Amino acid sequence: MTPLLDLKGIVKTFPSVRALDGIDFTLLPGEVHVLLGQNGAGKSTLMKILGGIQSHDGGTLAIQGQTIATVTPEVAAANGIALVHQELCLVPSLSIAENILLGRMPRRAGGMIDWPKAERIASDTLGRLGVALDPRRPVGTLEVAGQQIVEIAKALARDPRIILFDEPTSALSDSERGHLFRLIAALKAQGVGIIYISHHLAEVPLIGDRVTVLRDGRVAAHLTAEGRTERELAELMVGRNVGNLFPKGQVPEPGAVALSAKGLRSGTRLLDVSLDLRKGEILGVFGLMGAGQAELARTLFGLDPLAAGSIAVDGVPRKFRSPADAIAAGLGLISRDRRASLVPKFSAGPNISLPWLAGRSPLMLLDQDREGAEARRYVNSLRIEPPLPDREVMFFSGGNQQKVVLARWMSSGSRIVIFDEPARGIDVGAKAEVFALMGDMARAGAAILMISSEPAEIEGMADRTLVLRKGRIAAELGRADCTQARLLEAAG
Repeated sequence: MTPLLDLKGIVKTFPSVRALDGIDFTLLPGEVHVLLGQNGAGKSTLMKILGGIQSHDGGTLAIQGQTIATVTPEVAAANGIALVHQELCLVPSLSIAENILLGRMPRRAGGMIDWPKAERIASDTLGRLGVALDPRRPVGTLEVAGQQIVEIAKALARDPRIILFDEPTSALSDSERGHLFRLIAALKAQGVGIIYISHHLAEVPLIGDRVTVLRDGRVAAHLTAEGRTERELAELMVGRNVGNLFPKGQVPEPGAVALSAKGLRSGTRLLDVSLDLRKGEILGVFGLMGAGQAELARTLFGLDPLAAGSIAVDGVPRKFRSPADAIAAGLGLISRDRRASLVPKFSAGPNISLPWLAGRSPLMLLDQDREGAEARRYVNSLRIEPPLPDREVMFFSGGNQQKVVLARWMSSGSRIVIFDEPARGIDVGAKAEVFALMGDMARAGAAILMISSEPAEIEGMADRTLVLRKGRIAAELGRADCTQARLLEAAG
């Protein structure tokens, strides 16, 4: 059987970093080949080479038996390759249909766009994913999960022979994941080859046929997917015993209430939420997609207007008209969308120092000495890789970008930190490090609000958990009562 893809000795070098070092990889018709590795292992770089976004520096690459010197986006499309990006590549101001058919809009005889046909194609493609969305709706009005679905639909609309899925389920609900997995099974039956990248290791034996593990730009293992355990795969990725994936440790008895919210209402999804968050406590917030947890984070941080209710910090009533007000009160937010939190072309220092500017006069000088010192300090203490404080954050992996955001709030002295889906799109090793840092902050007296749609993360880290359903609190669970089954039961 001729492979759809056959890579031998692929090399890619960036300044100061060899991202890929002699990668061998094959993809057969009708198989799902899972590609695993920590953030920075080279997975996304390999996908970008196959999608024509970047060129390889060495080795050979053959598509359906034909050696290709350089893959461009046009060559990839002509050879039936479609890429579903981890970082969404959508135009927010355009409609769903326009994004799905970007550059390929159907035309009438006179050259005018055939809008009914475009909307029909978009609706049919979304229907294959089990989703009904108005194809005329601007993509920018969708939540991250909806945008992720549009990104997947954009690839499917090309009827590809090879699909490269880079973290396709990172923002999807369980039901949406189920639809995607059924679609993947149907594509396999049609002979489509799929390369699948995921940090949800439980997905590997469910949908995978073969697995390739990358570590530091090299192949660490080729193996079959059947019967593999999460711990086995995790240890192949990191090259060592991973120990406890949720290294929270023991936290002293929580202290006084740091953040209090009563009867919060905002928009159409956050309807009535009250909570008390104590110093030294990790308060979990769990809910299925669309339950209101994203709106809760945005409202508490002053990003969304408060329609009703009240907020108090250390017993003092506060009105957050903007994030600057929240930062001044000692709050920090680690957003579920890293791109919304970072300035990608800035290095670590300016990204870390952004909260220092809240409330300052535009005429005040920047404290560049402190900025540089803090960047070096946190690059070392948080083990940001590679340890280059002056490197633009766009060139760091997702897990290391998350550490830069975390360093921002540690540097600013935030006493109340909202972690909104803190492990989204980062690997198992980076997750353990982020969760360990979260535990360290709680032990030092910080008040942590941890929002997650992953039951295992809540069970492993939260001291107490609020379960949201349809914009309201459906249950409160203590640490002893918080199991994955109880969380899902309360959230449903």
